[in-house]
Amino acid sequence: MSHILVSGLINIETTLQVEGFPIPYFPVRYPFHGVNSTVSGVGYNLAKALLTLGDEIAFLSIIGEDIAAQQVRAALETDQIPEENVRSLMPRTAQSVIIYDPQGRRQIHTDLKDIQETVYPQEIFEREMARCDLLALCNINFSRPFLSKAQQAGKIIATDVHTISQLYDDYNRDFMRAADILFMSDENLPSNPEDWAKQMQHAYGTEILVIGLGARGALLAVRSDNFIERFPAVTVRPVVNTIGAGDALFSAFLHSYLESGDPYNAIQKAIVFASYKIGEKGAAEGFLSHTELEEIAKTSEVYENLGGLAELHRWENKTAPHE
Repeated sequence: MSHILVSGLINIETTLQVEGFPIPYFPVRYPFHGVNSTVSGVGYNLAKALLTLGDEIAFLSIIGEDIAAQQVRAALETDQIPEENVRSLMPRTAQSVIIYDPQGRRQIHTDLKDIQETVYPQEIFEREMARCDLLALCNINFSRPFLSKAQQAGKIIATDVHTISQLYDDYNRDFMRAADILFMSDENLPSNPEDWAKQMQHAYGTEILVIGLGARGALLAVRSDNFIERFPAVTVRPVVNTIGAGDALFSAFLHSYLESGDPYNAIQKAIVFASYKIGEKGAAEGFLSHTELEEIAKTSEVYENLGGLAELHRWENKTAPHE
């Protein structure tokens, strides 16, 4: 069992199913069973997924002092997520609205309220950090002061900067510089993922970089092995909503990587985990346990098609100079 610190957002998430994009104007619509509200947010999604996979976590987050905070507390208790480090430090809890269509495409609207100006107690972070093997520090402002402390302590730092389009992005630069394991999406990249991965590794020296490719799978770059390769998506069950797919990929990778120390094995299992997760409506739903993931992964085509690919490239490129 791995011990992982998660520092990230909690919000009340409302999902709305529509017939397709773009959405035409109409004064009223009745999408029966098409509107759902749950507790979610990147931090919450990671915490719940890692717990479901069997890891022990310390979860640091900020919520409000409103009725929504009561809903958050109830969900934490139901999902057995430790709540002692989830602090009510602002008037209102963050909210999001996700619109999605039958093909799984989604549009996300997030209202962070006052969270970007709210400071999380440093002493709590330092206490919990000492007990953890890896720190998943999400790119929310209250996680930013933790980066230097984690580096000084020699902890493994993992983060996901989501959609990004600039190599030296002002908001995410601190997170990218500190990360040993760095995740992002290809949605807004200014170049192809392979070239972007090389630029990121040259600029920041990132050891492990994963770029989510949506329906096309994910790209993995391992600097010490001079490895950059795409791993295709798999279909475990029908897609309902792709919201939270990146969080699922990230959490399952961290779980499997800490278990095996092998990023190639970890990315394959993470792709299977994310494929299963998007068979649910909400971002914090549809997570497999460790045993369930292992069983499904054994029958997944990603292992049949790519079982030896990573190992082959790893040894072929082991002595090649890093670009």
